[in-house]
Amino acid sequence: MATDDDVRRIALALPGVEEIPSEGFDFRVGNKGFVWSYPERVPGRRREIRTDVAVLYVGDEAEKQALLLGEPELFFTHPTYDGLPLVMVWLDRVGPERLEELILDAWRMRAPAELADPLV
Repeated sequence: MATDDDVRRIALALPGVEEIPSEGFDFRVGNKGFVWSYPERVPGRRREIRTDVAVLYVGDEAEKQALLLGEPELFFTHPTYDGLPLVMVWLDRVGPERLEELILDAWRMRAPAELADPLV
């Protein structure tokens, strides 16, 4: 079971990562977001920042669908993210090692080549 502290620890250990001030967590590399807290929008209510859910950049629709269909207990999406290469992961259902793999993959896809190449 992972937590928002695990997200923070993993993300900040990667080169070039900047944490953007927010109600939850929001990490960028090269000015591009790769993992952040899920801003849940419920009609008629104020947006709620969910630190128990991470939004991850996954690169493309094929990878998004593979995660959603392959592990529906871990990953989900919302119509807000239709057409975007983003999935949400329940932190209390994913282990820290798997979370590290997911965050590293998201970082690699968003990081400038000079940062990502040494870690590939």
